Amino acid sequence: MTDQTTGTPTTATTGGPPATAPHGDGPSGPRAGFWRRFAAWLIDWIILDAVLVVLYLILKGPGYALGLLISIGYFTYFEGGPTGQTLGKRALGVRVIDFQTGGPIGYGRGFVRWIGRILSAIVIYLGYFWMLWDSEKQCWHDKIVKDYVVPVAAYPVQ
Repeated sequence: MTDQTTGTPTTATTGGPPATAPHGDGPSGPRAGFWRRFAAWLIDWIILDAVLVVLYLILKGPGYALGLLISIGYFTYFEGGPTGQTLGKRALGVRVIDFQTGGPIGYGRGFVRWIGRILSAIVIYLGYFWMLWDSEKQCWHDKIVKDYVVPVAAYPVQ
């Protein structure tokens, strides 16, 4: 359907703008590119690694399980939260949004997304590189959770 006054596509049920927003880098809207996502991941990794080193020095030993829990909590909380941004994503101006609504994915899906990262990494990181030839620039963990990583400039935080 289209709005008769503006010619803009609308959703059939509400008559409002489509959840997938304007056309751009992907078939249904602008998407964050590989290098931007990689840089955001690198910042997150540096932050998490610094925390783990401090914990290792304080605890003087077993910190792997605690580090794993911190990683799960970090990505679940920030990517599943209202902004959909880890500290790295915030620094690079990108965020995770729901495929259907364009809003946050929620904490449950944030956790599943974290698990999906493992699957993306298992086969020589093929799941991460998948976005290079995917029409929607999605990694495997994005496809599993049905989310997009998008530029904040195109999809501002509400």
